[in-house]
Amino acid sequence: MPTSEQMILASLAVPVIGAMLITLSGRAPNLREAITLLTSAALLACVLSILPGVLDGARPAVTLFTVLPGLQIAFNVEPLGMLFALIASGLWIVNSLYSIGYMRANKEAHQTRFFVCFALSLAATMGIAFSGNLFTLFVFYELLTLITYPLVTHHGTEKARHGGRTYLGLLMGTSILFLLPALVFIWYTAGTTDFTVGGILADKLGAFELACLLALCVFGIGKAALMPFHRWLPAAMVAPTPVSALLHAVAVVKAGVFSVVKVIVYIFGVDTLAVAGAANWLVLIAGFTIVAASMVALRADNLKRRLAYSTISQLSYVVMAAALLTPLSMIGAVVHIAAHALGKITLFFAAGAIYTAAHKTEVSQLDGIGRRMPWTMVAFTIGALSMIGLPPAVGFVSKWYMLSGAMAIQHWLAVIVIAASTLLNAAYFLPIIYRAFFVVAPADTHGPPHGEAPLLMVMALTSTAIGIVLLALFPDVPLALARQMMDTRE
Repeated sequence: MPTSEQMILASLAVPVIGAMLITLSGRAPNLREAITLLTSAALLACVLSILPGVLDGARPAVTLFTVLPGLQIAFNVEPLGMLFALIASGLWIVNSLYSIGYMRANKEAHQTRFFVCFALSLAATMGIAFSGNLFTLFVFYELLTLITYPLVTHHGTEKARHGGRTYLGLLMGTSILFLLPALVFIWYTAGTTDFTVGGILADKLGAFELACLLALCVFGIGKAALMPFHRWLPAAMVAPTPVSALLHAVAVVKAGVFSVVKVIVYIFGVDTLAVAGAANWLVLIAGFTIVAASMVALRADNLKRRLAYSTISQLSYVVMAAALLTPLSMIGAVVHIAAHALGKITLFFAAGAIYTAAHKTEVSQLDGIGRRMPWTMVAFTIGALSMIGLPPAVGFVSKWYMLSGAMAIQHWLAVIVIAASTLLNAAYFLPIIYRAFFVVAPADTHGPPHGEAPLLMVMALTSTAIGIVLLALFPDVPLALARQMMDTRE
């Protein structure tokens, strides 16, 4: 039986090997896509093999090599990273199914390059999830940005290139200007960047220094899309819908909020930040981002733009909940990473299905589309309910923990933000559902007859919608991992 340590390395190697095989099979589309599906299934099997040990308290670790004293490329599986790896590897399978249907139906060019970059982005994501220190996380974080750039600019148009420049400029710029100096300072101050239970900065810095260093880290992790460094995310919507799903659900933004939570818990330490009050400012910034992004989403008619600003808002739920530094809010933040992944990938799958089948991109064009695409719009409805935070969707579970955590410390501003943004979420999602099912489009706006998108796309969005409900009913694994993370923080 392979050891967990070997499975860590396999999780990194399998997507890379898959990318090589996809390249070699580029002239045989059926073989190329079969390799994609087999690779995604193999990655999930590798990750699942590590899960039982982590749930039992094991923390498998591998060090590849040392760059400088205290700076190693090393991997260590702790509860938060385990959850992120499960999300990314599990959703890659359904995203691959969806991508095959989408790329074929829309006759997209450069499909081999698309699937290669997708596989390599999952390898980088596994490196982030299993990173044993901030240095390793930084290396794979940058790799993920570079690998996903060709996906953002996939169409090759001037608009795509402009969106790609914004994407690359903001993400690379923030990480080099803010996160890299923070990394060097942490290494100089603590002598290590290892992710350590309880953090590595206790008694080393004052409250002001901690707050400034936290600001460098949080704003340096631009993938978390905290305002004002959020523009890369709507700019990246020029990419094909499967890429949008990758950006918003599987890898990129999840790498952002995952990194923020991991830095707070394992570099600064929850108790260190709480005693110093060094994260109070972050609650305010995240709260502003939640409300402001929701207001922009409310006014957006383009469906993908509305979903993009919804993502910016939802990510800041995770940041705000983590910044509250209470056990309940931290559990809510971790569970919301999983809840948002399932909910938002379902919504983007639905948006892509609508574009593929009906060639519609605007909310104002969706009158009566639920009658023609019932599977797609029911799945959209379930995803929207999760984003709003209503049962029976898993978003209700994570928001409940966040709200409970805020009320436990009587942080009424956070309570107001969660309540107000929930109403705003309903205000920009429910009209879409109403239009789709209860408004009959005039005969002259129906356009050519159409039904559902290709079967593979419908299968993918249906499975993620079912996953939203199942995770709400059986949230045991994410809750267990979140509680483990908090139980061992001291």
